[in-house]
Amino acid sequence: MTPRLIDSLYVEAMVLADEARAYFDRNGRDDRMALDPLVRVGFSCESLKVTTRLMHIIAWLLTQRAVEAGELTPVQARKPARRLGDATDSDPLLLEQLPGAALQLVQASSELYARVRRLDEGSGGIEPQPSPARSLLSRLERSL
Repeated sequence: MTPRLIDSLYVEAMVLADEARAYFDRNGRDDRMALDPLVRVGFSCESLKVTTRLMHIIAWLLTQRAVEAGELTPVQARKPARRLGDATDSDPLLLEQLPGAALQLVQASSELYARVRRLDEGSGGIEPQPSPARSLLSRLERSL
């Protein structure tokens, strides 16, 4: 994982979180009110699932930034409390009944979560090699 990848994913997650907030809080009200009452409850649940996925992603990405900045060690970042949190899957039968804009947000958050999950699972075993540039910078700081 590179800082550039983490930054890119962070921007993507924040943009998606802003889009989800705008839709579920404001723009999607008419869509929600047009739904059958039971589907309306499902719509609200899906908005919470989208938010939960995104908050887990953002927290994990901030942890990765903290490792890159030297605020956390890779070992600290691999502790269960700092790993990517679990997110509940969406009900495929309910998704068929959601408005298109809501469905797009659910799918986008699920896809982003799946990508970050793969990164989280891949970062659990091997200790990353120290950066030669950081090692040199550290030696220079110690010599001052």
